[in-house]
Parts: sequence; structure tokens; C-alpha cells
Amino acid sequence: MTAPAFSRNADRAACREMIRGGSLSFYTASLLLPESVREGAYALYGFCRLSDDAVDAEGRAGDAVERLRARLDRVYAGNPLPEAVDRALADAVEQFAIPRTLMEALLEGLEWDVAGRDYETLSDVYAYGARVAGAVGGMMAALMGARAPDLVARACDLGVAMQLTNICRDVGEDARMGRIYLPRTWLREAGVDPEAFLADPRFSPQIASVVARLLAKADELYRRADVGIAQLDPAFRPAIFAARHLYAEIGVLLAKRGLDSVNRRTTVSAGRKLWLLGRATRQAMASPVATPILPPLDETRFLVDAMAEATARLAPTPTPRPRTVGADLIWTVELFATLAGRERSADPAG
Repeated sequence: MTAPAFSRNADRAACREMIRGGSLSFYTASLLLPESVREGAYALYGFCRLSDDAVDAEGRAGDAVERLRARLDRVYAGNPLPEAVDRALADAVEQFAIPRTLMEALLEGLEWDVAGRDYETLSDVYAYGARVAGAVGGMMAALMGARAPDLVARACDLGVAMQLTNICRDVGEDARMGRIYLPRTWLREAGVDPEAFLADPRFSPQIASVVARLLAKADELYRRADVGIAQLDPAFRPAIFAARHLYAEIGVLLAKRGLDSVNRRTTVSAGRKLWLLGRATRQAMASPVATPILPPLDETRFLVDAMAEATARLAPTPTPRPRTVGADLIWTVELFATLAGRERSADPAG
């Protein structure tokens, strides 16, 4: 692992705190990553969080995207702004050869939000998910050295699946912000007028049917992603399986609670997260099963191609020595103990 060229310990700590405060599920999963890539993952999350916050906070959000693009210019030129996220991202970009196309895709997804883009078909929703989440999956693949096209495609599948779960979880919240990410053709087929729903977001059996339909598509993509996760270096499998199961569980719980994401937001309890982490670790220890190579989604193919082009320009490098499965188990047990302690502190009656 090369020494950081731009970031300082304080910068990396700031990114770590961003993910700890922004997404406990992702932070929990990240603790299972080998240390060699954990800081890079925090830098990527930090930039994603910074980008979302910048667009949400500014009235002229299009200007915010252009400023983010200018910051990327400096990162890829090796001259980042003197900000924690910028310096940490510059290190990650250099160390892991992250193609700029993936970063640009993320910003394009934010531009679509700014423009109030409509998503008529499932393909439209996949295209959005490819940009705001599939691209992040591709970046994580770069961090793990999983640059083969089929592995990148599965990483993008996982990102899109997570975004579909997000959409299903946040139907009411999004509608109250004037946004619909459910396919509008599906809403009309179910007898829901999208504009009427935006004007007065109410839960109904028809909305439930569309949410269930999109969750089923998310499940298909999670299963496709499983094929790629199982092919990863054993050092990386626990963390990625953990992220996959922690997020998919939101959809499982949403279905159990009647698919009403208009009136309430579904979350996963700390105890359930512990159980899912154990499941992920057991799954990570299993030997991968030979499976046919699946093509990427049409909507994520440009991300896979960008990674292939960037990889072709790289000089061969030695493969880092992975941690053993035993080390992963020790790490997981320690994590369980830490999280259990946090849960008791937060809820003395629990």
C-alpha cells in the first residue's frame, strides 16, 4: 500500500466520521474491510455525501454540480482543494486508479435530480440507479482490485439493487419533495395518476403493488450480485456480503410491514444487523460455486466499459497478501461485541 500523498490523518478521520454519522449500516459493513482499502471507501463515501449535501443545500443546485465538477478537475489533476474530502479522494483516485467516468456518472445523477427528471420506465429507473449507486459499486470494485468486467458488472448490479431499495423505502418522503422514482408507467398500470399522487401522497394497495414489483426487481439484482461477491478475494467477501444483506433487509421488513413507505420509514434494528453480519460471514466462508457469466445491465454497461479501458492502461502490480478467513472471523467477533455494547448503551431496557 502506497503512503498517502495528499491527505492527512485528520482528513481520513473526517471522512470516517462522515460515514459513521451518515449511514450506520454502511459503516458497520465497512469495518469488515481490510484496512488497506477501508480509508479509500471512506473517501468515496465522503465525496458522495458532500455532493448530495451541496446539491440539497443550494437554491441554484445546478451551480453546485458545476462546482463539484471543478473540484473533481483538481482531484484528477493531483491538485485537490485543501479540504478533507478532496485530499482523501485524491489519494484514493491515485492509489486505486478510479476512472473519472464513474465519478462523472455520479454527478450526472445529481443533475437529473436537479432537473426534476421523470422516470417513465424501469429502464429509466435503472439508468438513474446506475449513476447514483451503480457507479459507487464500480468504484468499490476498483478499491478491491476486482477490475474484471464480470466482477464490475456485478458490483454495479449491487449498487442499482441498493438504489431500488432506497426508492421503495422513501416513496412518501420523495413525493413530499416533489419527486417520484417509481416507474410512472407502472403507477398508471396500477391505476395511480403520478401527478395526483405528488399533490397528495397517500398510501394505497395500488402503491403497495408497485413497491412490491420494484422490490422484486431489486431482489433479482441482489441475486446477480451474489455471484460476483462470491468470486471476490476472501478478505473482501464479509464486508460486501454484509452491505448486501443489511440493505436488502430493508426491503424484507418493508414487505412484512405491508409495503407502506408513504407514512413511515423502515429501518433495521441493531440486533437484526448483528444477525445479518453473522449470516454474511458464514456466506463469505463458503466456497464459490461455478456459475455462468452474466452480461451487465444495458444501463450500467458504460461503467463496465470505462473500468475496462482504465484497467487496460495500468501496469501489472503484485497482488496484495489477503487476510486469512480466521482473521476475518476474529474481526467479526470483535465487531459484534462492539455493536452489542453500543446497543445496550443506547437502550438500557434492551
